[in-house]
This record gives sequence, structure tokens and C-alpha cells, in this order.
Amino acid sequence: MKTTINIASTQSNTKTFALSHLVAGALLSIVLVSAVSAQQRMLLDKIVAIVDRDVVLQSELVGRLNDVRGTATREGRQLPPESQLREEILEALILENIQMQFAERASIRYDDDTINRVMTNMAQENNMSFEQYVRTLESAGVYLRTREQVRRQLTMQELQRGAVNSRIHVTEQEIDNFLNSEMGQAIVAADYLIDHILVPVAATDSDQIKNDKLGFAADMVARLEQGDSIVEVRSEALESQQFPIDGTNFAWRKLDQLPSLFARAVEPMDIGEVEGPIEAGNGFHIIQLRDKRGGTEQIVKQTNIRHIMLAPNEIRNEQQTIEQIHDFRRSIIEEGEDFAEIARQNSDDASSVVAGGDLDWVSEGGMPVEMEAVVDELEVGEVSEPFRSQMGWHIAEVLGRRDTDLSQDYTRSQAYNTLRNRKFDLELQNWLIEIREEAFVELVD
Repeated sequence: MKTTINIASTQSNTKTFALSHLVAGALLSIVLVSAVSAQQRMLLDKIVAIVDRDVVLQSELVGRLNDVRGTATREGRQLPPESQLREEILEALILENIQMQFAERASIRYDDDTINRVMTNMAQENNMSFEQYVRTLESAGVYLRTREQVRRQLTMQELQRGAVNSRIHVTEQEIDNFLNSEMGQAIVAADYLIDHILVPVAATDSDQIKNDKLGFAADMVARLEQGDSIVEVRSEALESQQFPIDGTNFAWRKLDQLPSLFARAVEPMDIGEVEGPIEAGNGFHIIQLRDKRGGTEQIVKQTNIRHIMLAPNEIRNEQQTIEQIHDFRRSIIEEGEDFAEIARQNSDDASSVVAGGDLDWVSEGGMPVEMEAVVDELEVGEVSEPFRSQMGWHIAEVLGRRDTDLSQDYTRSQAYNTLRNRKFDLELQNWLIEIREEAFVELVD
């Protein structure tokens, strides 16, 4: 079954019907009094499908048809025949309606602040401020429809994640088989992010000009090796107008996606290292490895920390919480009391209280940003000053630091995520078919 996932908005405020109306299949009419006669009435909307305890309206179908036609026109796509298009879109609306009823029973809701954050991102993608984006939508008469569309999309995505994830199972044998496959090895191969400068050489350039351009490129390499940023070096080279320079934005790429000339140079490079000038038919190239991720080597910085957390509550306000966390630190630093014992008796962090506040080895990026900022500045054995996070007030102690090779864990995690994503799409379609078949649907002519 083909379904449409881009959800157009619906007029949900018109969907408050008694069950007796649904069973009878009565038409919904919006009656307007005309300027000529108070008795003259106009049919503005009607039910086109009854779906369990809800309905699909003619206005929803027409609105979605118009949206699809408009998008097809802008993108130059050809649409199927009108009858087929209407049938497909009606089926998509029915499926969306079923999911929204599931979501309502599961109490899945998104507040206005969340919708505003999503629409702010949409505005940024269109190079607008939030206010400009809203005014643009309002002038087109689609602001409320767009908000409802975003809300429905988020709601259905959350419902699908919850319903489908429990149906997905990836075995260790499946991961092994995937990693041993050609596709698996390609997926888990390292990604490289490189910066690139080219000093072009034309076929008509004399030997002297070629040598001058080589020296120009070599000067830029020397500056990069001394620590100057590639942005600064490139900008000054452009401003000097000594020779034209060019470059390619490669973004994140695997080795086999880079020109072979670069791939050979990049593979052994360390992050920040520079190679060049590399001579090619079109000029002298300079490359710098800005970053690397994945691959067979995944060295991660880890910190063994323990902490005590106090959260303000009904019997302890913010100020009292601050005073108490300072008292605990003084007891540990000045009176020599045992950190672990204080944590076991007082910490509000249920996940670490039994272990005396010990969070074990935490990988870089694996703790709240407020905590990581403090912990990164601590020496081993040092107890921090009290600090605030979203969870409450903390004191933390670093018990140790190490670099750990998590290559195997990382590659297996990549394989698991790839296999899971594949299965998610299949299981989602199976689930959608199941809920559609189990729903009561009656089309109304």
C-alpha cells in the first residue's frame, strides 16, 4: 500500500460529531444565510469517510489534492489520473486519521512551544526569521494549516517510533554477518572531512609562472603547518590577488569517494595535518584533514567520576539546596568525611546512589554539558565546587582518566543502527497495513 507521509493539515475543530451521526452516515453541512434570503443554504463541507470514531472531510481531501497538485507543478512532476490520485490521497488521509486516534488514546501531544521550535528551524531553512516566516504563511492564508501539519507530523512520528521499535530485533549473528559483508565494511569505513585549496595552472603558463605558483602554494602550506587557520590563509591569498585560487568543498566523504590523488594522501594523515603542494594536471593542491570519524580506530577519552546531586523539592527550596551541597563539600574537603558514604545517604541521583555516586567510566560527550564543562577542568582526585545543571546541584570528583579504544563497540553500534533502520521501514509498513485492516472504514458517496 502506498502512503503519503508529508501530512497536510486538517480542520480538526469541525470533527466533533455524535456517534449516532457517524453510524447514520449523515452529511455535515455548514449553513450560511445569504444576503438574498435567510432560507437559502449552501453546502460547504461533507463527510467522505467514516474512520472508527472519527471522519475524513471533503475539505481535507480537497485541501490535500490542491497541495499535491501545487507541489507537482513546482517540481515539474507528472501526476497519475485524477481518479487514481483522489483514491490514493483519500487512503492516505484515512491512514493518518487512524494513527491520530491511536496517538490520542496514547496521550501523545505536542505543546505550542515545541511547534514554535520546529517552525523556527523551518524558517531558518528558508533564510527567514520566525516572525518573517509567520507573516509569509499568514499572507498566504496557510499559517494555521502549517502549524497543524507540523503537529500531526510530530505526533505520528512519535507514535510510529513507539509502535514499531518494540517489533524490531537485531541479533548478534546478523551484526556479524553484516560486518563481514562488502556493504557492511563500506558503511563502517572512516569518514574524512578535508579542507582544500587549489592554485590552478593553465596549459599556457610558462615554466617561470608554474614555478612561481608552486612557491605561492608552498608558502600557504608553511603557514598552515605553523598553525594559521585555512580560512585565514585562503582569505589573505585571495586578497593578495597574486594568483587565482580555487577549491572544492568535499564535506564528509569516505576514501573511495575522494579523488584517488587525495585518498592516498588522506588515509595516513592525523587530524589537523597538512599535505601539499600536490601536483596534478590542473594545478597545485593543498589539503588539510579537519576531522575524522568512524573507521577501525575509535579512541575515546573517558573519565571515571562520582558525584552527589541534590534537587530542590517540596521540603527544600533552591537556597537550602545550595547551602546543603556546600556543607557536603566542606565535610569532604575539610573534615575528611567519605564522599561515597555521603552520596549513598543523600544523593538524589537514583542511578548512582547505591554505588556511592560513582558513574563509572563516562565517554567524552556522555554527560550533561554543564557537568562536562566542570569535570574537564578538574585534576584527578579533585572535588569540584558546587555547580548547577538542569537536574539540580552537584559536586563531582574525578577518580581517573584514560583513552579507550572503542573501535569494536563503535563499528557494531554502526552496524546495529544500519540494520535496525532497514527493519524499521519494513516493520512500519507492516504495522500500517495491520492497523488499516483492523480499522472500521466506510466510504461515503
